[in-house]
Order: sequence, then C-alpha cells, then structure tokens
Amino acid sequence: MAEHVESVMEKITEKFHGHDSSSSSDSDDEKSSPASVKSEINRLFGRQQPVHKVLGGGKPADVFLWRNKKISASVLGGATALWVLFELLEYHLLTLVCHILILSLAILFLWSNATTFINKSPPHIPEVYLPEDPVLQIASALRIEINQCFAVLRDMASGRDLKKFLTVIAGLWILSIAGSCCNFLTLFYISFVLLHTVPVFYEKYEDQVDSFAEKAMAEIKKQYAVFDAKVLSKIPRGLLNDKKKA
Repeated sequence: MAEHVESVMEKITEKFHGHDSSSSSDSDDEKSSPASVKSEINRLFGRQQPVHKVLGGGKPADVFLWRNKKISASVLGGATALWVLFELLEYHLLTLVCHILILSLAILFLWSNATTFINKSPPHIPEVYLPEDPVLQIASALRIEINQCFAVLRDMASGRDLKKFLTVIAGLWILSIAGSCCNFLTLFYISFVLLHTVPVFYEKYEDQVDSFAEKAMAEIKKQYAVFDAKVLSKIPRGLLNDKKKA
C-alpha cells in the first residue's frame, strides 16, 4: 500500500514539473513572438500609434481603411463619378448646381400641386440652414493650420535647418511637376484615391514596408552625409554667423 502511494506521488510531481517546463517554454515563445519582433522594427516616420489613430481614429479613418467596405466603395465611387463628370465629360460646376436645383424645384413644385388632385397633404419641405458652431469650429481649425504653415515656412526661410529647407524645396519642386502634368481636379482625385489605397496597403504589410523604409532612410542619411561633407560644408557661412553674433 505504501509503495502504491509513493508511485502515485511520483506521478503527480512529474506532472507538475512537466507543466512548469511547458509554461516556461510558452513564456519563451511569447518573448520571441511576432509582437516582440514588431516592437523592434522602427516604424515609418517614428510612428508610435496604429494607422487608424494616425488618420484621426474616427469615421474618416474607418473610410480610408475600408472598415465598412460599402461606405468606402460608395465614397470612392462618388469621387470617381465627379471626376469623370467634370474632367472627362467637361461638365462645369455652376452648370451642374443649376441643373440640380432646377430638377429639385420642378419635382417639388409638381408634387405639391399634384396633391390637390389626389386629395393628399403636400410634402413637408424641411428647413435647411448652416449651424453656427460647426462652421466656427472648421474656420478656427483652418486658421490654426494656416498659421502653423506660415510659422514653418518662416522658420525654414530663416536658414536654421538646411536639411528641412532642402526637403521642402524638393517636395515643392515635385509638386510643381505634378501640377504641370495635370490640373488641380485630377491632382485632387489622385490624392483622394491614394488616401483610399495607400493606408490599407500599409496597414496590411506594415512590417515589410517599415523594414524597407528603415534601410532606405539609412542609405539616404549616408548619401546626405557624403553630400554634406563634399558640398554643404564648403559653403561659406562667416557672414551669417557674424550677423547672428552682432
């Protein structure tokens, strides 16, 4: 009987030891899980938040990331229809607004007069007006953003950050080339399509994109260091430093 009890106790201790070893192996697996590997990757532009929060975290972010495919497809389809209407068919905005108003007023007028012949009450036409608070909030947000842009432009024009200055000049030059190839409406439509495709693609393949971007940024920094040593460092800055000291 005592030998039987000892054998049972040995089996129980072996089970506990096996459970401890499996839990320790699970913890080791968790340490080497993809989540820890993801944290080691430097995110694009130093991003610390998910893509959804970077885009605002609200309904616009849901549309851009195709959280609701019907709404996203409807928005993109509507933008495509407007682009085809104005760009390919060369329809004008003022003409479109006037035609929509003519059609709406004609339908409401005929419907209101037809109710007298069919003995029904006329349709209720709702009052349409712009609320004050949202308009003021939008205007205030635009004012803040415009002032920040002016401050950034002033800071870059002062010559304090040569790297940022060259980056902005290159970006504006690329934008001017794109503007010479297409008009504003086409450029706006291309930007709108990119907003509906690039964030989804990046969210799906963010690890691969971030890894590639990290290598590309390292190479760009290396080339910029060479350019700085060979070209930028040879630019005389004595007059500018004397002015700052004075």
